[in-house]
Amino acid sequence: MNKLTALALLVLALAGAAAIVLERRAWGAKHESPTGPASAAAPDAGAPAADAGESAAAPTAEPVEAEGTEAGMTLLDGGRVPELGPEAPKEVEFGVVLVGYAGAQGARRDARSRAAALRLAGELLALARSDFAAAVAKGDQGSTAAAGRMPRGVLEPAPEHVLFSLGKGEIGGPVDTPRGFWIVKRIE
Repeated sequence: MNKLTALALLVLALAGAAAIVLERRAWGAKHESPTGPASAAAPDAGAPAADAGESAAAPTAEPVEAEGTEAGMTLLDGGRVPELGPEAPKEVEFGVVLVGYAGAQGARRDARSRAAALRLAGELLALARSDFAAAVAKGDQGSTAAAGRMPRGVLEPAPEHVLFSLGKGEIGGPVDTPRGFWIVKRIE
């Protein structure tokens, strides 16, 4: 499949996810936790999965169901996604490295486990910081250095927060989405 076809499939998946996001946001507003928002001291979703000396399994507290039904609704640590500030752009151009796992939308039958995908996403994040194109090449089908423009309000809360919190040229992730882990680069 060429990159244009992969990009078209990604756009279609994102459009379908938009309807789910709106429904889940409405549900979340009605069922907000009585304990309030997550602590401000919670680790940032844009932080790497693990340092070189740490076990990659450490940040994999399973806030997301294996099938990915809640993927993208919380940060990797299970914390609530903060609201984007008024300084966040209304639209961004971005690239994405996709690392799928069993149960994610579009995953192959022989897809890796979620834990293995998170480890690989951490490795690809380190590579992406020095060579984004190389990380794209090592990512799963659907990875692209130029995914196009994305307006706010289309993605699930966690990937939207990570993507729209980045400055131009910055890289963030990994962040869980219904399609797998994403490492994103804000181009413009």
